[in-house]
Amino acid sequence: MTVLRTIESKLEALFEGIFGRAFRANVQPVELARKLVKEMDEHRNVSVSRVYVPNEYTIYLSPDDRRQFADYEESLREELQEYLASHARREGYVLLSPPRVKLETDADLELGLFGIATRLAHSARPKRPQPPPTELPPGATMIYDPGSAPREPVEVATITFNGRAFPLDDVRTVIGRSKDADIQVPDPNVSRRHAEVRHEGADYLLVDLDSTNGIEVDGRRVRRLELENGTRFTLGSTELVFSRELRE
Repeated sequence: MTVLRTIESKLEALFEGIFGRAFRANVQPVELARKLVKEMDEHRNVSVSRVYVPNEYTIYLSPDDRRQFADYEESLREELQEYLASHARREGYVLLSPPRVKLETDADLELGLFGIATRLAHSARPKRPQPPPTELPPGATMIYDPGSAPREPVEVATITFNGRAFPLDDVRTVIGRSKDADIQVPDPNVSRRHAEVRHEGADYLLVDLDSTNGIEVDGRRVRRLELENGTRFTLGSTELVFSRELRE
């Protein structure tokens, strides 16, 4: 452990031991910074030669905790983003874009409690410039051969409920009642961040995010579920179906 990280650890211990007790009713910036890097570490995705980490972080605060940051919220966000970027460089992690931190208010949270949602979001890639169309002499006929360039089939995975299908395009997809969930389920029995679909290699896994009513399969409550084509599961009182198929 480097000298810098040793000092940082001692400062954190001091805060938790002395100042933490004095200000335990309020969320402090150092708590947010420490939990953000913990979320980054715990949501690593190991590739062949790289370790990818989330680049989007949403912090949910109680109304009173959010209010205390009102005068310097933008500055706080920038500082937390720089802290995450520095941690990623130190650990050799790969970010698809500079880390982005958002603060949101959650009326369901009590003073001093906060939640963090992470997302590994693909950055938009610029389109390659297309070559200008070849000009043909007047009267010329263009010949098309539909069999000259066959398309490779692509696997598409989706979650379907209430007649709507939602594609699973990211490595992690959060399902819940919150408007910030990747797949929003308008069911009062579904938690704000209820479950998460994880795409790990060729497999898809459904994981319960400490929800109130959990995940049910055939009336049995489970914490983790390996998803296969046609797998049915229930969140709250809503039945969802996982599908994966090859499309041209």
